[in-house]
Amino acid sequence: MATRKVGRSAITGEFVSMKEVQKHPKTTIVQKVKIPKKGK
Repeated sequence: MATRKVGRSAITGEFVSMKEVQKHPKTTIVQKVKIPKKGK
């Protein structure tokens, strides 16, 4: 399976953009999320 990096706020737990992660490195976390295969 392929993975994708996503940003998450360490305070609220909400997903944030990668630009937001770069602006606030102390309060954000980068996670790797598995991308499910598309069904036919």
